Amino acid sequence: MPAPTPAVDYQKLFRSLPENLMLMTPDVTIIDNTDGHEQVSLKKREEIIGRDFFDAFPSVDQNQGDIIFQSQDHVRRFREPHAMPVIRYDLAVPAERGGGFEELYWQATHYPILDESGELLYILQRTQNVTEQYRAEQLRLAAQKELAEAQDRTRFILESLPVLIWTATPDGLRDFFNQRWLTFTGKESAEALGEQWLDSVHPEDRPTVARTWHESVIKGTVYQVEYRLRRHDGQYRWVLVRATPRRNAEGNITMWVGCGTDIHDQKQLVQELLEANEQQSALSDQAYQAYQLAQSQKETFHNLFEQAPALICILRGPEHLFEFVNPRYQELFRGRQLVGKTVVEALPEVVEQGFVDLLNNVYTTGETFYGDEISIMVEGPEGTAARQLFLNFTYQQFSEHGQKAGITVFAYDVTDLVQARKSIERSEGGATHAS
Repeated sequence: MPAPTPAVDYQKLFRSLPENLMLMTPDVTIIDNTDGHEQVSLKKREEIIGRDFFDAFPSVDQNQGDIIFQSQDHVRRFREPHAMPVIRYDLAVPAERGGGFEELYWQATHYPILDESGELLYILQRTQNVTEQYRAEQLRLAAQKELAEAQDRTRFILESLPVLIWTATPDGLRDFFNQRWLTFTGKESAEALGEQWLDSVHPEDRPTVARTWHESVIKGTVYQVEYRLRRHDGQYRWVLVRATPRRNAEGNITMWVGCGTDIHDQKQLVQELLEANEQQSALSDQAYQAYQLAQSQKETFHNLFEQAPALICILRGPEHLFEFVNPRYQELFRGRQLVGKTVVEALPEVVEQGFVDLLNNVYTTGETFYGDEISIMVEGPEGTAARQLFLNFTYQQFSEHGQKAGITVFAYDVTDLVQARKSIERSEGGATHAS
């Protein structure tokens, strides 16, 4: 005869299951739980058996209790398992471990235990501690939100800045143009991507522009060029475009960021001044006519300088005495008397910044100085903070009767352009860090 099958201690078997399980009657009176549940809940089995679930494990808030009740009630009504959403339920920490409460998150599923006729005998609760997974997901969502906000902020900056902005891939193919560029050229984005943007460049300038851009991409150097860009109405306008490469920690180029500004009016002004100067030289044969022409042109130049969008001044003699200052230049130094004073007297802060040394060198050697995005700190009116500006300027010696007489200053304020580029670089850096 076969040996009799030994009796199974099902309660012992249940309690030793490797899960956090708790068995309840339909009215959620606790009948039993596993050893794992006892360890996780930090409550002795004898403390909870025979008690109502909500009495043994009181809810932290009403909403949490409602979620648990609704899950249990779903099992009672439909006789089917129901998984609860993740809830927070903190547990008391024993005094030997420091006391207080530990913030924990749980995922629970309720299962129906039915008799032969389908009536509900018990509700089995399986509980999982998902605190680590929950926190990891929250960190992922926060990082994703931060990245999305950084990308939205960057796009807003790109679309809002009053300059023509574009970006390119490391190999030099344009992959983005802001709305101001598209509005200026009258092109759709798809019509300018890759190398199609060159179609809007003046045919005479196109070979030089393409070659210069290709050289910058190959060498990884800053790209700066002036060219004529076709506006939406068909007119070609001179623009100044500058692009810098963005590099990763290994020094590899990850993208290019370019900014362009319309300098057509400034270019025209310079050309008019050059042409006027050439005319003056050509008509200087007769003294009287030369005198009359000089007087007329002096008035014309004065009017041009007064109305010019550039910053213009005339410094006379080795001491650099302000002889003429146009309104744009004067606006740069609001509240100060310039004309009739030397640079040192009127603008003492520029001495330490090295600008007087530059003027001395130009006056002495006759070599013209070209400054590109030069930073200058300008003291504000009394009681206000100093401002940092960025200027493109030219110091050029001029002569009278064959003798050096002074220096002419032509400058353009490119502060907005420089700050726009730096803002983009900061924003992009923030987005990369969030990634």
